[in-house]
Amino acid sequence: MNIKALQDVLKNSDQLFSDQDVEHALDRMAKQMNDRLQDSLPLFLCVLNGAVIPMGRLLCRLDFPLETDYIHATRYRGETEGAELHWKAYPSTSLKDRTVVLVDDIFDEGLTLKALVEHCYKEGAEQVLTAVLVNKLHDRKAELQMDFVGLEAEDRYLFGCGMDYREYWRNAPGIYAIREEKK
Repeated sequence: MNIKALQDVLKNSDQLFSDQDVEHALDRMAKQMNDRLQDSLPLFLCVLNGAVIPMGRLLCRLDFPLETDYIHATRYRGETEGAELHWKAYPSTSLKDRTVVLVDDIFDEGLTLKALVEHCYKEGAEQVLTAVLVNKLHDRKAELQMDFVGLEAEDRYLFGCGMDYREYWRNAPGIYAIREEKK
């Protein structure tokens, strides 16, 4: 894609949540985490690439000691629809007997996140919690309950604040949806 086409994507999209909306959502998530995880010395795992921005913005709001690492498995690989799970990186920190918090950008169908939760338990995690900036509202979800959710959004193609449009616009201020063509 060229820069003009990518600029047009942003210009022709609908902003669902402003950057201020995202900040308020992260504040709410942090309060819940501060209340729940205060005494657990958790390991926060950033689900790459999407969670880099929301996790970075979230961590500075937490008032307890924690460790961080990352995990990378994807079904998208630069595409707009998911396929088979592809593992790219496992955490280097031991998960054994730990409270693990998986932080991701979006809970869409949840197949990747469910596989990550299962992997963490297989590696000996005592407890695995999930935190997502956005829960997409639809009925195609894997059987998985989110522990911390910032925002809920309609079932559209979203980007911004970590979520990408063909690997671009993760840095968009706020959260946007591709505008659907009128029929």
